[in-house]
Amino acid sequence: MTTTVLSTPTATWQIDPAHTHADFAVKHLMISTVRGQFTDIQGTVSIPEGNLPDAKIDVRINVASIDTRVADRDTHLRSADFFDVEHFPFMTFTSTRIVPAKNGTYQATGLLTIRGNAREVTLSVESNGQVRDPWGNDRAGFSASGTINRKEFGLVWNMLLEAGGVAVGDEVKIAIEAELTRPAVAVAA
Repeated sequence: MTTTVLSTPTATWQIDPAHTHADFAVKHLMISTVRGQFTDIQGTVSIPEGNLPDAKIDVRINVASIDTRVADRDTHLRSADFFDVEHFPFMTFTSTRIVPAKNGTYQATGLLTIRGNAREVTLSVESNGQVRDPWGNDRAGFSASGTINRKEFGLVWNMLLEAGGVAVGDEVKIAIEAELTRPAVAVAA
């Protein structure tokens, strides 16, 4: 899919938190995968002249919004053993470059900061198109995915298993579905 539908003067799009989610998956006990999501996501995407490779992405996720559907696990993930939300309430992503890839996709590279540890990561991004909603607002959809090593961000807690192996895998798969909005007043300007 192409992004020619975004060919307007420089526009700053807001992430619509009601229609955006950041999911993750990590191995548990080396035999299954635990999935969760962050539900409080804010940010902007500035796209100059509709040129996605020149876009600037700034995202802030409230780490306390983690939801794995198990309250005790979520409490542990919020603790100093993992995200330490008391001292590091947000994780952020700020893009540094976006380059076209295969089949209309892009590689968005930027600094991901978790627990005060900033590392360069690259996400594969696909544009899902743009529409005007019934209230006159422009909306654009994007899917992004990637993989990080949690230990690089200070998430090092683990437990050795009696039979060998560990309780929590190091590799974390990330999947993001983002809906961006540009209010009608911005469209009219």
